[in-house]
Amino acid sequence: MRVTTKGQVTIPMSVREKLGIVPQTNIDFREDKGRFYIVKTTKNKQTNKFRKFRGIASSEMSTDEILKLTREI
Repeated sequence: MRVTTKGQVTIPMSVREKLGIVPQTNIDFREDKGRFYIVKTTKNKQTNKFRKFRGIASSEMSTDEILKLTREI
């Protein structure tokens, strides 16, 4: 397995399937006695104030309408 210049690696499909890792799954790395483990987490590390608006804008909305939604936070 090779690490990219961005520090990324591809988790093999067999590992993803066994762990139930799908796109948008949160994972963490744990260390135990010098070994590192990949574990699924339930916590959402990403705190984005616009997250609650994901998926509500439609192609029928104007840019101004979408911006108005985000400005009413």
